[in-house]
Amino acid sequence: AGASAKSQHQVVNPGKDNMGNDIVVGGEGTGIVHMAPGCGDIDNKIGKKLGLVNVAPLDAESKFTDKFGWLSGKSATDIETVQAILDDLKERDFLVYVEAYPHIYPHCWRSGDELVFRLVDEWYINMDWRDKIKKIVDDINWIPEWGGEREHEWLDNMGDWMISKKRFWGLALPIWTFEDDSYYVVGSKEELKALAVEGWDEFEGNSPHRPWIDNVKIKHPDTGLIGTRVLDVGNPWLDAGIVPFSTLGYNNDKAYWKDWFPAEFVVESFPGQFRNWFYSLLAMSAMLEEKAPFKNLLGHALVKAEDGRDMHKSWGNAIWFDDAAEEMGVDVMRWMYASQNPEHNLLFGYHHGDDVRKKLIQLWNSYSFFATYAAVDGFDPSKGNIDDADLNIMDEWILSKLHLFIKDAREAMDGFRSDQLMKKFDLFLDELSNWYIRRSRRRFWKSEDDGDKQAAYLVLYEVLAKVITVLAPILPFVTENIYQNLVRNMDSDAPESVHLCDYPVADENKIDSDLMDNVDALRRVVELGRSSRNKANLKIRQPLAELAFSVKDDGVADFIFDQQNVVLDELNVKVLQRANSETDLIRFIVKPNLPLLGQKFGKTLPQIRNYLNDADGDQILNDIRTKKNYSFDINGEAIVLSREDLLIETESADGYTAAGDDHVTVGLTTNLTEELVQEGIVRDVIRQVQTMRKNANFAVEDRIIIYGMVDGVVGEAIRSFEEFFKNEVLAVDLIEDYQSGDFSESFNIGDQEVHFGLQRVII
Repeated sequence: AGASAKSQHQVVNPGKDNMGNDIVVGGEGTGIVHMAPGCGDIDNKIGKKLGLVNVAPLDAESKFTDKFGWLSGKSATDIETVQAILDDLKERDFLVYVEAYPHIYPHCWRSGDELVFRLVDEWYINMDWRDKIKKIVDDINWIPEWGGEREHEWLDNMGDWMISKKRFWGLALPIWTFEDDSYYVVGSKEELKALAVEGWDEFEGNSPHRPWIDNVKIKHPDTGLIGTRVLDVGNPWLDAGIVPFSTLGYNNDKAYWKDWFPAEFVVESFPGQFRNWFYSLLAMSAMLEEKAPFKNLLGHALVKAEDGRDMHKSWGNAIWFDDAAEEMGVDVMRWMYASQNPEHNLLFGYHHGDDVRKKLIQLWNSYSFFATYAAVDGFDPSKGNIDDADLNIMDEWILSKLHLFIKDAREAMDGFRSDQLMKKFDLFLDELSNWYIRRSRRRFWKSEDDGDKQAAYLVLYEVLAKVITVLAPILPFVTENIYQNLVRNMDSDAPESVHLCDYPVADENKIDSDLMDNVDALRRVVELGRSSRNKANLKIRQPLAELAFSVKDDGVADFIFDQQNVVLDELNVKVLQRANSETDLIRFIVKPNLPLLGQKFGKTLPQIRNYLNDADGDQILNDIRTKKNYSFDINGEAIVLSREDLLIETESADGYTAAGDDHVTVGLTTNLTEELVQEGIVRDVIRQVQTMRKNANFAVEDRIIIYGMVDGVVGEAIRSFEEFFKNEVLAVDLIEDYQSGDFSESFNIGDQEVHFGLQRVII
């Protein structure tokens, strides 16, 4: 009212959008853009500020209404309509020029159809009381922490809350309007029944949705006017946000409601929920109770295809649950989800599933190893007590690692971070499978049932039983399978299911940090030794004369010497020595990381490169280790370099192949004597015979006779190391007269062919 043509037709500078960009760009078209407050979000906001009239030209089907003359009934998105408008403007000499240019406009995310803005009346909740919501946001444990910051950002910038939608399906808004433009909000079915004057009989017995509730008319309790329900349905988040109150008897049983409020835990995908579900829960709770509706919130990113794209049925890259469960396995899927950092998108697909399956198989193989030998030896866990067992260093170490893992697992689960638990389990599984079990195999193989063998069984049983209980919530099926065979099969008094067991509690008295540090250093010596062999192309079956190592801590060095048999066996070395210094074994060569330094120092880079070429690499590395950086001057300018600025290469000392890190350096002698070469040949033969045993389906404990005459260097090597050879392959005799036995096979050692027959022997 009161708007004049002049007031409605102005030339204004609309300013910038919320990204800081000009809303109208002078270099495009005429530099003047027509503003229609009834046809666009930005136009509407600017129009409100300027007092412009809102003209809403479209109906619910995006067709022009009957007030628009020849345009009435035409679709706004139809190309023919667009052309008709252009033709009309041209006829009336209003058209200056037509130009096609790219323009960003919304489209339906499902169908891809172009969308148009349409101005309609909606119902809103005034959010001037946002500070009440912001206050309770800080009472929640947000995982990750930045979730709380994101919610605050939304609350700082949000407008009033639109709670209605022009739809048929959905929560029917309980709002009745009256001829005096007043409205009344009905709070319950009981209140609606009391106020109803028409349509209750048709509504009763049906859910509070359209069309039944639309028939109910009510009498205003104050004015006595008769009202009808608005046709709008509620925003779905309105319904979702009121759940803590609408489903738990908030209005009629407060004592029961208090038992459940606030909720312990909410989990949902982050994108969009700060302004949807999280917001609606917080708003309702702040409004009704001024308390947080939940204690903890775990937000996660999205599931996408392996290549990082969204999954779409129309794109052909969608994976259905039933298909994935059948092909991949549900525990593999659960491992993938549970191990994913919730802040990052999960790239889901069968190739990634294959990587997880390998780990699951590693867990199963650890159990299978125990089950195989326990069945052979008739192991009964009830006949031994791990606290009284004669444990060795490796037993104490794996038990220490077990209880540390249990402690870490509990902390991760209490913090709603299954990904941290699975990360710890990855490390523990490697320690269990690739170190403890592999290093302990001979204890299970040996025929005598002594205290050491019993201790090995008790320890591995304890570890497996505890680990599957820790993992049961994440891998319910494989852990239940193992539990039934491992625990219930041996103890009928055990809980019927792994899922009925108490979650393990760590015994911190069994966590020995010094022991774990020492064994970690020992394992690092072995890892670096293998790396050194690889650098020199020396296979592990070739014995070497000496390993020298360098560590700064004398206590660690003493432990490594105490466990030197482990090092010698793992690396197939005869003698272990401690070097006086790492520089006796290795020399460090430091080079500039040119791309990084170029960005940082620009024109000074050539001088930095020349300086580093002449500098002492060992001294540079020492400064990096102790001071975290290396500094020097060039023409009076202080240059400070971090480890990331440098490329650190190594060069082995003469006579060694070496590798190292900041704590341990290892060097292996490379000179091979005739005796060492012969032993290497024998170890190659042993590997071939073990393969024959496997191909023959011999049991791991079966003794054999080997038939076959071997000449040349291979024969000489076997005769020189005959007892060692026989012990390794469980041979009771070597007979030169060839027979095929139970299984025969030929293989090559170098250029020489060897033909053996194997006969199983009953002892």
